Amino acid sequence: MVEVIGVSKQYGNKKVIDNVSVNIVKGKITSFIGPNGAGKSTLLSMISRLLAKDDGNIFIDGKEIGQCKSNDLAKKIAILKQSNHINIRLTIRELVSFGRFPYSQGNLTKEDWKYIDEAIAYMELQDIQHKYLDQLSGGQKQRAYIAMVIAQNTEYVLLDEPLNNLDMKHSVQIMKVLRRLVDELGKTVIIVIHDINFASCYSDYIVALKDGRIVKEGLADHIIDSSILKEIYDMDIEIENINENKICVYFA
Repeated sequence: MVEVIGVSKQYGNKKVIDNVSVNIVKGKITSFIGPNGAGKSTLLSMISRLLAKDDGNIFIDGKEIGQCKSNDLAKKIAILKQSNHINIRLTIRELVSFGRFPYSQGNLTKEDWKYIDEAIAYMELQDIQHKYLDQLSGGQKQRAYIAMVIAQNTEYVLLDEPLNNLDMKHSVQIMKVLRRLVDELGKTVIIVIHDINFASCYSDYIVALKDGRIVKEGLADHIIDSSILKEIYDMDIEIENINENKICVYFA
């Protein structure tokens, strides 16, 4: 389990995360939702230790992340940020192999290649795995980075806006893959996501942030409610039930 206790982060005079406490249950998909500037990505980055917290504690399976060695933490948590910039020319297959670095330190074994091949297959990238990243569309590149995270084979998978640059088909594919990682492999997935309908249809648990604080948290079915969403987003959102899914209608 991930335990966040009284965590804060401040830039200048602005607290982007203000005394946040939340527990992330193992073996579920938890979505962080909320308006721009709510602190979602900052909180995700602090959980992965990519960003230092100013106050509070974060425990992963009972151990404070500040006490974890970097290599040990990389075997426990994989994170994909919104912006990925690699300055060397790589193929998809080479990029995905980077996910095995915490285990192999660059000397890839047969077991490493097994995880790499499985991750490439998971993301349906077999036919283009030898293409270079600069030859790919934005969506193909995003799928390649997610394959790298899958190859890392960690218990916790953290994704910051994983549906960026993806069309509808591949957005659904990504969410189905995340659902499979949880349901079939027992992974714990934490995502920052803007599309509340994807959060509604695929999440087990939703944590809603606003102005650096948690406004609401609970089972997805509970949070996808017109009155709660109005408190989060300051707008009226109708809810329709379609094929047993709660769908938010906010275009009108």
